[in-house]
Formats: sequence, structure tokens, C-alpha cells
Amino acid sequence: MSFAEPVLLAGFILVPLAMLAYGSLQRRRRRDSASWANPALVPGLTTARPGWRRHLPPFLLLLALCALVLALARPQRTVAAPQRAANIVMVTDISGSMNATDVQPNRIDAAVSAAKTLTQKVPPTFRLGLITFSDFAEQRVAPTTDRSQIRGALDQLVAEGGTAMGDGLERGLFAARTPVPNADGSGVRRLPSVIVLLSDGKNTSGTREPLDVAREAGRARIPIYAIALGTPGGAVELRDSFGFLQRVQVPPDTETLKEIARLSGGKSYTATETDKVKEIYANLGTRLSSKSEKHEITAIFAGGAIAFLVAAGSLSLVWFGRLI
Repeated sequence: MSFAEPVLLAGFILVPLAMLAYGSLQRRRRRDSASWANPALVPGLTTARPGWRRHLPPFLLLLALCALVLALARPQRTVAAPQRAANIVMVTDISGSMNATDVQPNRIDAAVSAAKTLTQKVPPTFRLGLITFSDFAEQRVAPTTDRSQIRGALDQLVAEGGTAMGDGLERGLFAARTPVPNADGSGVRRLPSVIVLLSDGKNTSGTREPLDVAREAGRARIPIYAIALGTPGGAVELRDSFGFLQRVQVPPDTETLKEIARLSGGKSYTATETDKVKEIYANLGTRLSSKSEKHEITAIFAGGAIAFLVAAGSLSLVWFGRLI
């Protein structure tokens, strides 16, 4: 629970003050009683004592005060509401290291399979886009509701070249921020957007630094969900300048991807097998289909304050013949 006016919670300082005042009144009442009566004769004059009932109405008044302070601070509850329209831009690594077979059958096929899972999980009104990067970044599909375009582009992906992750993120951020036409043709608008980054290596090409783009995404309120694909022992075979095959280690750069997610306000994941990366994409599809909204629940606490006040007055009237 959160509050729209948290500064008003300072009103709780009245609670200990009210308790001190009530304690002072009780001590004064006992002194006044002792001043006019002989203590030895008091038991014979009183036939019944209110006991705990004397303190219950004031206690209910104290609860009413607490509820009133909370109501003045305008409490809010966070609930999940369906997201009707959004941009999801997939920024996918297709560098040569994506041919590594530590993720079966290989990293690139696992990435394609997971991306297709995402297309099935998000609502049909969501726009999906596809950016790829190797030595350079390329927009394969601008954000669209046509899933066949995405699936067709995914089927054509081939892994080769370096890793221009920063340039890929820059293209993805541009696509996410591009306004789309309104359904009624009245103009354009920017949709809520997220970027889903999948990579398996360090930034080795291009002109932009990934962390710089992540900061820009954070300022634009476009979170990046970064998935590190592969295992530390992943390797690919490459031919050197003499034509000989060499086995090159290609571990994922998990630390950079974690920092990208943190700077942008997103979340990072690590996937070391095909089923895991598909699960991540499926969960992302479900997660991105809703958004968190704050609903004010002031009326509940205001109603509680009134209920405590009524209860305190009613009990005092029935038991002692007076209001409090």
C-alpha cells in the first residue's frame, strides 16, 4: 500500500498525545474521587465497577483517529490492469557466437523459438517489432500487430559477424519511441513500450555503448528486459587468417546485461538451455500483458473511522448514559 499524501501521516503524532491526555484524565479522576470520599467507605457506596468497559469507548476513539489519519493521507492499492496497447521491441543478437551449441540445438535456434513463443503470449493488440544486430544493427520488422511478419523475419535469421549491441539497442529505442497513428485517424500517439534484449556476448562492434543507450531508455521510461543466453563454457569454431579452425570461447556477458536492465528500469535473466529461454519469453508475454495501476482506497479508511466513532458513542451511551 502507498499514499498519495504521505506527509499527512505525520498526524500519527496525535495518537501518543491522545493516550497521554487520557492517562492524565484517569489520574485526575482518581485524585478527585479520593478527595471527597473516605476510601474505607467507597466499597460500600459503589455497587458495580465499569472495569474494562470504561476504557473501550476511548480505545475505539483512538482507532477512529488512526483510521482518519490514514484516510487523509489518501491510501492507494496497486492492482494489475489489462494493457490494451503497447510496443514490444525485440532486439536480438545474431552475431557469430550465436552458433554455439551449448544451448541445444544452438543459441540462434533457441532465440528464434523463444521469440515465437512471445508472439503467441502477448495480446493481439500489442505491436511487436524485431531489431537484429551483428556487425551492424538492422530493423527487420517495425512494430506491428501482424504476427506473420515477425515469424517470417525470425525464420530468416542467420548468425554471423560481430556484436554491435549498443547500435541494436539504439535502433530498438528509436522504434519504441516512434508514434503510431490513432485508430480513428485523428493523429498519432506514443504507446507504452518495452525492449526485450537477447544477447550472448560482449559489445564488439558499432558506434554506441550499450550502457549509454540504457540510460537514455531509463530517462524515456522504456525498460529493457535483458536475457543473457548461453553457458560460461560455450564455444564456436572459427577459421583464422590461415584457414585453420580454432575453438573460441564465447561466454555471455551477464554483468553488462544486468547493468543494462538496471539502468533502464527493467529486469535481467540468464538462460542456459532452450526450455529456460522459452519460459522467460512466455513469462514476459504474460507480464507485459498487464500494467500496475494505483487505486485510491480512502473511502475504506474514512468509513472505518466513522464506524469506530459510532461504536464508541453507542457503547458509551448504553453503558454510562452519555456520549463518551
